[in-house]
Amino acid sequence: MKPNRSRPSHQSDVDLTPMLDIVFIMLIFFIVTASFMKESGLAINHPSSSTPAQPRMDKPVIGFQIDAANRLLFEGRHVDIWAAEAIIKQQSTLTPEAPVVMAIEQGATLKTMIRLYDAALLNGIPHGKIAVITSPAL
Repeated sequence: MKPNRSRPSHQSDVDLTPMLDIVFIMLIFFIVTASFMKESGLAINHPSSSTPAQPRMDKPVIGFQIDAANRLLFEGRHVDIWAAEAIIKQQSTLTPEAPVVMAIEQGATLKTMIRLYDAALLNGIPHGKIAVITSPAL
């Protein structure tokens, strides 16, 4: 038989403190030495005149207004969103090149605007011919 020799059990712990110190020193080094680039935005050309130019109305448009109470207006009368789909279809048939223009009053939610936008898309109006204009109180 083998003699029962018990080995002393030594548990060794790894001390991670020096490694964390090095990691934080490297982090600080990289933050300090990093070169930050200034992002350039879009250049906006503001009109030079002090009075705003009136839009030219030489081309027909399919114009809707959405007031602060989310009511939809077409040519000054209140219409339902489902009627707006029929109006867009009728007007785009009469004048196929006419864009859909939505004038949205401040305080209106996006729900009505998105439904009107989707109605225009469903009636074949391309994205480029749908305009959204924000305006103060109608």
